[in-house]
Amino acid sequence: VANYSTPVPIGGVMRSLAAGRVVASRHPDFREGEFVVGMFGWQDHATVDASAIQRKIDEPDLPISTALGVLGLNGLTAYFGLLEIGQPKAGETVVVSTAAGSVGSCVGQIARIQGCRAVGIAGGPTKAAICRDEFGFDAAIDYKDGDLDAALAASCPKGIDVYFDNTGGRISDTVLKHLNVG
Repeated sequence: VANYSTPVPIGGVMRSLAAGRVVASRHPDFREGEFVVGMFGWQDHATVDASAIQRKIDEPDLPISTALGVLGLNGLTAYFGLLEIGQPKAGETVVVSTAAGSVGSCVGQIARIQGCRAVGIAGGPTKAAICRDEFGFDAAIDYKDGDLDAALAASCPKGIDVYFDNTGGRISDTVLKHLNVG
């Protein structure tokens, strides 16, 4: 069913951003061996027009996957969403929904770099542990493990200053109750 884009036909290539190495090129801006990011889809090889390429990857000492993650759309969403929209200040508490995901994990780390207390909300004990142990959140709440209200009160004793919502839904009354507004 069509929504914001045309449906992928059965047997068609799934659309997505991808990173890859130029194998051959007839375009003067792209040479064989260069790494690029663009709308290449889920496939091993793609023949594309130069307009499908969004940028060259200029970080040769980093894994190519960072161009799709922390240095790609996910990282940019986290960076600008938190710093330009949320505008946290050092010492404030930033709570992140879907904190174990690609955007949320970046938000928590950026919040910590800004001198904030980062509290992640994730689904399940494994994801909550990843938030704390791998991504460096100060605290992580497993929303499936009972009382979210009590967990927020314990993790955010001074309230929530910035709530970064990755789910795009309505903020729950439980979160609103802890949000510092005014």
